[in-house]
Amino acid sequence: MYAQAAGLAALAALYPPALVIAAVYLSSASPRKLAGLFVTGAVLMTTVAGIVILVALRAGGLSLPADRPTRYGLRLGLGVVALTAAGYLIWRYRHQRAPDPAKASSPGRISRMTAHPRPLTALAVGVVVFAPGVGFIAAVQVIATAKASVTATVTALVMVVVIDLAFAWLPVALYLIAAEATTQALRSLSTWLGGHGRALLTGSLAAVGTILLIDGVIGLA
Repeated sequence: MYAQAAGLAALAALYPPALVIAAVYLSSASPRKLAGLFVTGAVLMTTVAGIVILVALRAGGLSLPADRPTRYGLRLGLGVVALTAAGYLIWRYRHQRAPDPAKASSPGRISRMTAHPRPLTALAVGVVVFAPGVGFIAAVQVIATAKASVTATVTALVMVVVIDLAFAWLPVALYLIAAEATTQALRSLSTWLGGHGRALLTGSLAAVGTILLIDGVIGLA
């Protein structure tokens, strides 16, 4: 349970916008406050979502041996959703039109979200950015469908939340240790993600989808 949940959570954590937003807040006039609130919003959203998903799946009896077909059917379905999302992103990137020079100055989604850094906004951005995705749901369902004790379940859920939020809390932790070096590194990384972030996100979705699809097919067979 732990290994599989951790692996899926690690793939879910590969979400470039979270790292870019953390870099923006750490370069602001109030880096610790804004980045801290961003992480707080992320923790609130991820924790609440994880508990809700876990309780809902456990209430449905998916950890019981009799519900094996439903359990693996869920994994198969999540795999199809993840692969469909990855395929859509590939299609979208290939058919994306060249930017219109007249609209070149239009801010992107991340720029709009972080245009006016304020405490309440930073908290809200953390909540919005870390709304549960397929990878996170897949990691939680591994825990929910495992026949484990309450202690093991809680420990595994905390582990998944910590891993899933790595791109939010890790930059802040490194900033507290070495502020200048971390800021410079994040700027360079943000530039690199500008050209490779889409491929990273697509690859993580494809990996999650493939793992769940294979697991679901084997389980149902």
